[in-house]
Amino acid sequence: MLNAKKLEEIAKQITDSVPPEVKNIAEGAEAKVKQVLQSQLSRLDFVSREEFDIQNQILMRTREKLEALEKRIEALESASSAQ
Repeated sequence: MLNAKKLEEIAKQITDSVPPEVKNIAEGAEAKVKQVLQSQLSRLDFVSREEFDIQNQILMRTREKLEALEKRIEALESASSAQ
């Protein structure tokens, strides 16, 4: 999901581009624009930054464990072939 602050900025830019005569209508439109943007973006397959960072940390730990296991296997194979 996109950052709520970014959504507010987009909605504000849209409402700021409305002519002054229409500002009264635009006041209610900003909330509606935010709601529509949030609804449409929630349909997309995004992950939050927090979720991404968590998965990235899990991947790094998994990679470290894999490298340690590969080294251990190499050591066992070389010890086995030396005998």
